[in-house]
Amino acid sequence: MPVRTTAAWTLRPARPEDVETIAELRATVMRPDLERLGRYDEHRVRQRLRDNYAPEHTSVVVADGELAGCVTLRPVEGGLWLENFYLSTALQGSGIGTAVLRSLLARADEEGATVRLDVLQGSAARALYERHGFTEERQDPVDVFMVRTPAS
Repeated sequence: MPVRTTAAWTLRPARPEDVETIAELRATVMRPDLERLGRYDEHRVRQRLRDNYAPEHTSVVVADGELAGCVTLRPVEGGLWLENFYLSTALQGSGIGTAVLRSLLARADEEGATVRLDVLQGSAARALYERHGFTEERQDPVDVFMVRTPAS
């Protein structure tokens, strides 16, 4: 399958009514990694998002006029927590994820904020985060916890 070049995209604030579309996106995007780890549960994968959905800290990625992804950048003690960063499988590898992450990290750098996240063991997303200055803080059997200090 050919890799698409970066499509036109924008970020818009998430709305409460986006929750089910985002929960379905999460289930689709995470399924291969969760199955590989023996942790895929059809209900739980969606419910975890519903239980923690924070539209006030979430942005929706819109590409070609459609909801194509999302990302949450939640304030926490000591900085920001990046979570729920999902991009439709059709757009993965197109450069949109990199562009979205760059824009979020530029904002964090302006605020002088340290950004933390966790990524599933063996996930290809880890390489994206490492390219943007994240380093491993610790890991457990399921997740790798990463941190990025603000660029000077």
